[in-house]
Amino acid sequence: MRDYIYWHLPGFSVFRDLNSTIIDLMREYQNCFYENYRVGSVYGTFPGAIWNGGRTVLGFCPKNEIERTIKLFNSKHVPVRFTWTNPLIEEKHLNDTFCNMIMRIANNGENQVLVNTEVLEKYLRENYPNFKYISSTTKRITDPEKLHKELEKDYFMVVLDYDMNHNEEVLKSLQPVADRVEILVDEICFPNCPKRLEHYRDEALKQLECEVARPFPCPNRQEKKTFEDCKNKPAFISREQMKDYINLGFRNFKLVGRGLPQNLVLDSYMYYLVKEDSQEFIRNQIVKRLTEIAQLREKAKKRYVS
Repeated sequence: MRDYIYWHLPGFSVFRDLNSTIIDLMREYQNCFYENYRVGSVYGTFPGAIWNGGRTVLGFCPKNEIERTIKLFNSKHVPVRFTWTNPLIEEKHLNDTFCNMIMRIANNGENQVLVNTEVLEKYLRENYPNFKYISSTTKRITDPEKLHKELEKDYFMVVLDYDMNHNEEVLKSLQPVADRVEILVDEICFPNCPKRLEHYRDEALKQLECEVARPFPCPNRQEKKTFEDCKNKPAFISREQMKDYINLGFRNFKLVGRGLPQNLVLDSYMYYLVKEDSQEFIRNQIVKRLTEIAQLREKAKKRYVS
């Protein structure tokens, strides 16, 4: 049996077409991608879900679109992973109609949930035991002892805090359980940020109050973000360094992208997933297919209106 390397991609809703296309291309043109690379999940939320954390995602998504999105990825044998990591969730939020509807639709034994708070995790495990539960990086676990205790709990995986990405002592200590650790390789934020938890709570409050007008006062805030910015951050794990993590037994790697431009996300896919001599071909294939999808959608829209 092959020892696959799994990549967890951002934005199953906002980048649905891009993610669906890259999954198809990885199967159609295997020689263009690095050996044994697979998509392990697509993570994110549907607009307007108050349980969502990490990034504010407002708006509305109808039931048929939710069903379509989940069916699309599950039909390709790729789990949909919900970012139910809002740290401000209380008992009063547990019966939210929209979030529970999403969970019922996805309750087929194939999908996953990232969790942060005990109150929501307890509710979800009791009512939706068919999901795989994953401990989120938003918990900000930077103490190695606490990290190992987290891995002793009943989690399918634990996402490593990116401040530990290059901590050799911690990484080596994780070898016995490396296949249950997920590593975020291209975080765009700065390491050891003293405002990170505060920023998560700010995003959570905006999610609950349906408000995005006020920017968070982050000293490292950037208006325009590029993949080159990610590459310059201390937590970044380069393509060349990947083999060191794989040799230690790590098999799950996560790419950022929620709340970021699609061009940045596409650049990260090219960099990590596609062999250098195939990048132009795969990029052109993606642009071509996304254009075709957009054209078909526009035609369907015009037929519906007329």
